[in-house]
Amino acid sequence: MGVLEKVAARARPVEVLPLDQIIRDDCIAAMRALPAKSVDMIFADPPYNLQLGGDLNRPDGSHVDAVTDDWDKFDSLAAYDRFTRAWLGEARRILKDDATLWVIGSYHNIFKVGAAIQDLDFWILNDIVWRKTNPMPNFKGTRFTNAHETLIWASMGEKARYTFNYRSMKTLNDELQMRSDWEFPVCGGQERLKRDGVKVHPTQKPEALLYRVLLACTKPGDVVLDPFFGTGTTGAVARRLGRRWIGIEREAGYCAAAIERIEAALPLDESALATMQSPRSAPRVAFGVIVETGMLLPGTELFDARRRHRAVIRADGSLMSGDVTGSIHKVGALLQGAPACNGWTFWHCDLNGALVPIDTLRQTYLLANQP
Repeated sequence: MGVLEKVAARARPVEVLPLDQIIRDDCIAAMRALPAKSVDMIFADPPYNLQLGGDLNRPDGSHVDAVTDDWDKFDSLAAYDRFTRAWLGEARRILKDDATLWVIGSYHNIFKVGAAIQDLDFWILNDIVWRKTNPMPNFKGTRFTNAHETLIWASMGEKARYTFNYRSMKTLNDELQMRSDWEFPVCGGQERLKRDGVKVHPTQKPEALLYRVLLACTKPGDVVLDPFFGTGTTGAVARRLGRRWIGIEREAGYCAAAIERIEAALPLDESALATMQSPRSAPRVAFGVIVETGMLLPGTELFDARRRHRAVIRADGSLMSGDVTGSIHKVGALLQGAPACNGWTFWHCDLNGALVPIDTLRQTYLLANQP
């Protein structure tokens, strides 16, 4: 049976985890059927309970495709609190002692979620601010533009041992410590799933965001559960990075889109999945951002301008050339026997048979994401 050939219609108590499958059911019922202490990480993108109070239009009168689905509607804040504590309670039961929990939300719900997380004896490790480079404007001009969302990262307790791939995060950020403010564009372009010109899911998250989360807090083979699976961003990134995944989703349309998407996600080979740390360098855009956003994929070969040297990109943005590993700058320097190297201009990628400096991709990223 293929990776995605089975979608469970309803959750039943199981002893063996339904790995790499979507459970089509209510998230609380589905989690209740899973064995205790069986999951290495949960990434949750729950309903935000946006309370929009009617349609939203642009100044020209055109309709804004916002979140108006029934799954985001609750009768009261108290009802939302009960829902939040119920699914978080099941999450705590099925997480291993060394597991971690990630929850993303907006100002509408993240403070309530954070309080429930602490009340259930999770230990908050960080709150991460996802700063959107291209947020939706505030069309009415009555508030500040909502330009960020918040992620809460929590362990199972104050003294819990948990996975944090510090060195990979530092390598991904060109040897600067990864900060708690992350900058990514809102999901768009070819990555945004559409049917007949309409978004399949109104709150699809960018794969680059999940790439960083999974690379930071899991190891190859770890089991990642997403109880609000939507169109399968978590599953697609988990498959690329060699992690196992379980999705829970009620809506048939989202399940179908997720299956198609994850089938198209090509897993990386073992050498590309290996991660490491390299010495310090700090350009305006880290090479890891180029990898996270898919402009260059792990496993891609890079060359110098004369093709005398070659290296393979790994998942955390480090390079491997034979026995030499490190950042784009370090590997370039070692291969030349030089004290330093500007990896952005030294390394080239093959685009349609022509070698192009990877700095070209950096400049393209900057132009596409400038304020």
